[in-house]
Amino acid sequence: MNPAPQPPTTPPTKPANRPSLASDTAMVLAAGLGKRMRPLTATQPKPLVRVAGKSLIDHALDKLGNAGVTRAVVNAHYMADALEGHLKLRKIAPTVVLSDEREQLLETGGGMVHAAGLLPDPFFCLNSDNIWLDGPQDVFAELSQAWDAERMDALLLMVPHTRAVNYRGEGDFHLDPEGRVSRRRQGRVAPFIYTGIQLVSQRLLRDAPEGPFSTNLLWSRAIEEGRLYGISHQGLWFEVGEPSAIRPTEEWLTRA
Repeated sequence: MNPAPQPPTTPPTKPANRPSLASDTAMVLAAGLGKRMRPLTATQPKPLVRVAGKSLIDHALDKLGNAGVTRAVVNAHYMADALEGHLKLRKIAPTVVLSDEREQLLETGGGMVHAAGLLPDPFFCLNSDNIWLDGPQDVFAELSQAWDAERMDALLLMVPHTRAVNYRGEGDFHLDPEGRVSRRRQGRVAPFIYTGIQLVSQRLLRDAPEGPFSTNLLWSRAIEEGRLYGISHQGLWFEVGEPSAIRPTEEWLTRA
């Protein structure tokens, strides 16, 4: 059993002068089928599932807007009309641009490659079903401050098990003293979980295959080249992959 997640040790701060970000644009991955969230996704795409009175994708977009990200590229496949209609109703930052995958679901890596022409270098990328509480800084400022374009193809936001609410897995990655990423070994527990949030260089997407594929393919190459890095999130992160995770997450958010 994982230890109970601990709240951030330092309350989040809202500096008068917002720190500069490495990018003004984020890609929000919202095209998946949401099979683990059934039956809620039988009639709606997973990004529109509501948690604490707000759809999952609005949780993500509002965090982006509050951090100073002004533009979001959102991909859509499953029930794309419903998602597009919802996004058109938003009147606050960030501005949303749709990356249309109606014809074919391209998975995480293929989705980024398909949208690459809409994305600057670098760009933030996050899953549309992410919910988190910031630590002393918002996560996009944390990633921006740690970013080094000369050394990194991607910088992943990790969270230790003690700060991962609802998570029951064995972890994903290790970090060396320099912040370089390596994968969990088979049969072992890894200390860090990928939050679904990263800062990405266009270099990561070079020579990518056509069609659907996972970002893991690009990460593996970056690991071999010593160019995949990570930092540890100082706040809380919530696994909201199944209907049973919604109520515990809402209880945490009510206390925050």
